[in-house]
Formats: sequence, C-alpha cells, structure tokens
Amino acid sequence: MFQTTRRRLAIWYTTVTAIVLLIFASGMYIYVRSTLIERIDDTLNHVVEVVSRSIAIDKIDAPGAIGQFKINVGASFQDDSDRLDDDRIDLELFNLGGELLWSTLREPLNLPVGIDLDGETVRVRNNRILRQITAPIDRNNILVGFLRVSHPWFEVTKPTELLIIDLAVGTSLVITSVAAIGWLLSGIAIEPVKASYQQLKQFTADASHELRNPIAIIQTNVQVALSEEPLQPQQRQQLQTIERLTRRLGRLVDDLLFLARQDSSIVTPEFSPVPLDALLMETIEDQQLAATAKGISLTLEIIDPLPATIVQLEHYELEVFNISGDWDRLARLFTNLLTNAIQYTPSQSKHRSQINVQLRQLIRQNTFYLQVQVQDNGIGIPDVALPHLFDRFYRVDPARTANPSDVSSGSGLGLAIVQSIVTSHHGELSIDSQVDIGTTVSVTFKGAVMRSS
Repeated sequence: MFQTTRRRLAIWYTTVTAIVLLIFASGMYIYVRSTLIERIDDTLNHVVEVVSRSIAIDKIDAPGAIGQFKINVGASFQDDSDRLDDDRIDLELFNLGGELLWSTLREPLNLPVGIDLDGETVRVRNNRILRQITAPIDRNNILVGFLRVSHPWFEVTKPTELLIIDLAVGTSLVITSVAAIGWLLSGIAIEPVKASYQQLKQFTADASHELRNPIAIIQTNVQVALSEEPLQPQQRQQLQTIERLTRRLGRLVDDLLFLARQDSSIVTPEFSPVPLDALLMETIEDQQLAATAKGISLTLEIIDPLPATIVQLEHYELEVFNISGDWDRLARLFTNLLTNAIQYTPSQSKHRSQINVQLRQLIRQNTFYLQVQVQDNGIGIPDVALPHLFDRFYRVDPARTANPSDVSSGSGLGLAIVQSIVTSHHGELSIDSQVDIGTTVSVTFKGAVMRSS
C-alpha cells in the first residue's frame, strides 16, 4: 500500500515538472525561432533600403517618353558571379513586366513577382528554402521595377534544430532527476505515516490477541452459569444476553485480528489446489442449519463444465473446478457471504425465501475462470450504499436489517474481509443489488490447476 502511494507521489512530482518544463521549452523554442525570423527580416529590409539607394535610374530620352525612367543595370551592379555561394544574401532585379534584369543567383528562381514587404518563406529547387522580401523601386513616385532579396533559411532551421536537441536533452535530464528526487522525497515524507500505521496495525493485532482469552473465559463462565439450576427467568435472560454479546464481541475480535494480520502480512496464505465445488458443499452444509431455522432454502447449483475444458496439453490435463488458493481463507470468504445473505433475507416475504449458490466456468481470452455467485431474494441494498460496502465498520441503515433488535448482527467487517481475501487470491469481486428484490455477489478466480495425467 505504501509503495503504491510512494509511487503515485513520485509520478505526480515528475508529471507536474514535465508539464512545466514542456511548456517552458515550447515557449523558448517559439521565442528563439520568431527572434531569428525577425532578425532575418530586418536584415532583408536593411539590404533593400541600401540597394535601392544605389540603383542607377536613367531618364528615357526617346520621343514620346516624357517622364519615363529605366533601370541602368550596368551602372548599378558589377558582375560578381565568381563570389557566389549558398549562405549569402541574393538579389534579383525585375522590370515592370516582371522580367529578370539582373540576379546574383546561379539560376533564376522562376517565382512570380509581387510586392511583399513583410517577408515570406518559399521552397525552391533541391528543397532549398529561402526567406524573401520583394520591394518596389520608384523615382519621383513613378514605379520603375522590383527588387527581391533572398536570405538562406537554414540560418533559422540550424539554430532551432540545435535548440530542440539541447532542450530535449536538458528536459530529459531534469525530468529524470526530478523523478529520482521525487521518489526519495516521497519515501521520506511517507515514512512517519508508515511507522504510525505499522504501530496501529501492531496494536490492533496485539489487542485483538489479548482480548480473545478474556472473552472466551467470560463466555465459558456464562455457559456454565446457564447450565446450573434453578435460575430465575430474569437471570436466565440476562445471562443469555451476556452470552450473545460475548459471542458477538468474540467474532469482532477475530475479524480485527484477521484484518490486522492480513494488512501486516504477518501470516501469508498457503496456496494449494482447492476444489471449489467441494469447498462450497462443505460451507453450505455448515450454514444449512442457520438457513433452515429462518425458513430459507439454501441450495448449490454446479453448472456443467464447458465442453472445451477437458483438454490434453502434452502430459497435463485441466482440472474442472480447481483453483490455486488457501482453503481456510476461501472457506471464510464464502461463509461471510452466506452469513450476510441469511441475515438480510427475511423469513417472511412475498415469495419463498431462498439463497442459491452457483458455480460455473467462464472463458476470457482463451483463459479459464471459475465464478461463484451467491444470489438471494432478500431486502437488497440501496444504490447509495453500494460504493461503501467494503469500507470497514460500514453498515447499511440498521433499520433495514431482517431483525434490527438482534444484538448478534454483524459489525461491518464481513465484506472488508471478503474483499481482502479475494484480493490476496488475485480474484474479482462485484455486487449487484436492488431494494426489495435481492442481491447477487459474484466472485471470480482465474482458471483451473494443471496436474500430471
């Protein structure tokens, strides 16, 4: 239990830290990337501004070309094709018709020309990516042509890829460190609770053990007193009440001792092949007298095994109704279920009071399971009480019991013990109930035991 709590605390520490780090890393990546793009766009705008000032624009002297200008490419640029490389800023100059007049690129990009001062990212040949700005060139507010400036995009991708690697490695190291530290701190934090819980369990076990002898002595003395004659009716009634209360207190002490030992693992179950059909027959025989005294029909129904159950697997065969378990604990489990069913099934009802125990086989994903169902037509359990049935000392409204004045009624530990036994046997437990209709308790255990044929 404490290891599970410690593990959950460590997982929570790690999860919260991981989420915070992922948010921080994502924000850092977005910030760095946007900053790099802004720097490139600023550089491109600065180049546009500088180059635009150096472009030579001549007035056209041809007849009829009054107020018209043209770009003098030769006077504006010099041929520097010998210094071309892939990591520099490239320039392209276009006339009004979008025709390329001059370029620093080895090959034209063949991209449409349009004014874009905000910058755009384009993919060109060989999966090369460029960041571009296209600016107008004018003289005296007359448009003369266009200037497109391109910057290699890898100056954004390369730093961001390195940043992603650094963030991933750093985040992983921090999360690993936090997980280790969280495991350590959760262990330190839970140690006092664990110590207190162990002391409480030890006290419960010791107190329960020490109480058994005095209770047994009281019960023996009361039985001896009841056997003596003569006794006045009032004295006999008082002694019988003491006996019932002592018997109830003895059961409570036994239940507390069992749960304390179960929680502290003082006694581990001794697993061996257990035939459920034989165990159920014995348990029902033990409870038959109590059921008959209340006029309740208690029956056992063993449903025929599935045809595929008897299979040969080399030198082994599958036992029909065997499971691996502790006979005594399983007997206590079904005794508690039958005791509850008898207690909460009234002797006078609209229909005949009956409790039916069914044993059947199930197949789930090619695995055999054995299921025991205890069905009664008693008073049922309200829906609001179902989630709390396995809480220790929880009892449904005593007014709903078959005999509210019965001092020998349960203490609220029966189903807690049932759940503890089922859990220790890696089984499944479920309860379906409807008020004034009845209750069905289903217990399922994994498959039969293999034995040599």
